[in-house]
Amino acid sequence: MRLKYSFLTLLCCCTIFIANAQDWLKVTHPTAVQMRQSFKSPPLPYAQTMDYGLGKNFTPEGIAHDLDEIYKQGIRAISIEGVPGSPYPYLSDGYMQGVRMVVAELKKRNMHLWIIDEGQYPSGFSGGLISEKAPELRMQGLVLAKRMALQDNEKIDGHKLASNIVSAVAYNPATQQSKIIDVSTGTLNWPGMPGIWHIFLAEHRFKTAVTRSANNPKRIKDTSHSLIDYLNPEATRKWMEFTHERYKQYVGDEFGKTILGFRGDEPEFGFTPWSPKLPDVFKEKKGYDIRPYLATFMLPVLTAQQKLAKADFWDVWSDMFRDNYFKVIADWCTASHLEYTMHINHEDKLMDLARSEGDFFKTMRYVHIPGVDAIWHQIWYDNVTDFSKLASSAAHMYGRPRALSETFAAYTPKPTVTDVRWVLNEQMARGINLFEFMHWGSEYIKDTAFIPVSAYVNRATWLMANGTPTAKIALYCPTETMWLGNKQADSSLLTIGRQLLQHQLDFDYVDRQGITSVFKISKGSFINNSGQAYTAVIIPTVDVLNKDVLDKLTAFAQQGGKVYFIDQFPKTQASHTFIHASATHQPAWAKVIGNQMPPESFFEQLPHDISLSRSIPEVKYQHRHWQNADLYFLFNEGVVDQKFAVTVDGYGKASVWDADAGIIKSISSSSKTTVTTTLPVELKGHHSLFLVIEH
Repeated sequence: MRLKYSFLTLLCCCTIFIANAQDWLKVTHPTAVQMRQSFKSPPLPYAQTMDYGLGKNFTPEGIAHDLDEIYKQGIRAISIEGVPGSPYPYLSDGYMQGVRMVVAELKKRNMHLWIIDEGQYPSGFSGGLISEKAPELRMQGLVLAKRMALQDNEKIDGHKLASNIVSAVAYNPATQQSKIIDVSTGTLNWPGMPGIWHIFLAEHRFKTAVTRSANNPKRIKDTSHSLIDYLNPEATRKWMEFTHERYKQYVGDEFGKTILGFRGDEPEFGFTPWSPKLPDVFKEKKGYDIRPYLATFMLPVLTAQQKLAKADFWDVWSDMFRDNYFKVIADWCTASHLEYTMHINHEDKLMDLARSEGDFFKTMRYVHIPGVDAIWHQIWYDNVTDFSKLASSAAHMYGRPRALSETFAAYTPKPTVTDVRWVLNEQMARGINLFEFMHWGSEYIKDTAFIPVSAYVNRATWLMANGTPTAKIALYCPTETMWLGNKQADSSLLTIGRQLLQHQLDFDYVDRQGITSVFKISKGSFINNSGQAYTAVIIPTVDVLNKDVLDKLTAFAQQGGKVYFIDQFPKTQASHTFIHASATHQPAWAKVIGNQMPPESFFEQLPHDISLSRSIPEVKYQHRHWQNADLYFLFNEGVVDQKFAVTVDGYGKASVWDADAGIIKSISSSSKTTVTTTLPVELKGHHSLFLVIEH
């Protein structure tokens, strides 16, 4: 009987282990007891990763030596990429055989691998193979073919145009007046008008953003290795045939085991995109021909109608980018038992992002681990920013447990280990729970003082990758208004976001896609795919909202949800097109906060799950809900020590989980209610704290 009991116990433990091994792939609902069991040594798939270039070290002896040194530093996963200086060209047989050797060495050490999907960046050129073997699938752009200056009343009759000229517009610089010219017959005609007129001719042609290629003999950024046409799914599949399928051929037996997934890097357009099927897709989606308007996008001043047509164009190509590039990769990774993580570009400059990537949340819709990139000086003591919340917000909306930050590439000044810890905490306080450290060879990574930081961040991010997020406030990202060129939409968004966090009011960025196609309404709350409930929505300065968004907000408000508009209610609503937008009127449920700097009373009425005994803008936090406990992460990003009382949602036994030592200490509360716990806190400058309230 005792033997039978022991066998069943062992079987049960094995079953639990097998189930938990896959927890990092999904939103979890663990108990405090389950979290305690793995706190000292979290499961290895949760470990942070580090960029590792396969360059001059790409020999059996070099790899083995480096992995031993990396392991000593507490790093349990690496992200490999092809770099210049390798003895084998990126994606060659020698290179792939070397990758197989790397995987075998990692497996010996019980380490994991992420594969960066290009050598080097941006993703999408296969080390030059696209230009060499599939030039017809190269990236294309819409560009200014010619600018013709015409004198007073000068005419043009039957001027034959090249076949790739798709649009023309006449523009008077003095009056800023413009007139679209019909070039559908392949000829240019202009009747002549008083004044100086400039005719803009727009053409489509092969054009690529610059790439830094491991196989480029010049070792510079240039356009010799073209990116693919991201809007064409056949181009995406061809690129994956050269890259992903090649890895599958050599190391596919370790997919979902030693190899956790692929990581993409900065796919973008540095100009107005073009793809052969774009006009037809546009007409199918929007119901009108976009070609007459294309040349107007190049004018120094656009009319209101031209701006709306441009917004329609951006709406369509960003859909195509999402569906024909990101979704194709994510689907392949899912079928191959891999995760897909990536970041785009300009996350800290949303106006630039709207121009070159279209829409952040569309790009992340199918990505398994949404990401951002902290590079140069984007996050530092003198530059506290919140853009990391874009990745965590996307993860929360779409039901993904993790959010990535590629951090410390080309950082200035070079960070010390102390600096590293601060930058990591700053991002964890905004929901990041997976880091890719840049890169092996950096002074901070090789410092022995990094070893305890590595242990700390592995425990910290594991704690915050489990359970459900709890922010009750949704902050609308007004991408559509940014497409119209309104910079105030960006500044308004960033300002209100900063003010919320300074009041310890956590939020997620949300967008049209999330509100209309992801969120469900229940009892006055928007419920996202993580099971998180938003009870308040804040709309920053916007020129236009889509009717489907307004309809969903109406239903939300009718059930008791709160909707606040900063500065003004939008005067315009768009249906399935922006160009046919119509006037709208403020409904009774809309609450307008007529100021870019709302009064304190506004913040006091917003839903909160934590409150401090006094105002301390430097203290930031994250809150995750476990099955029978609540986890709170507090970070003092300021230099001054702080002493205060904190009241948090959740009633029960309180403890401090020391992520540095991996130990748990019970603490006494100063007061309790049936729903909250109040605790005394002393938080030194630049220090963090994990509190757990067990129910």
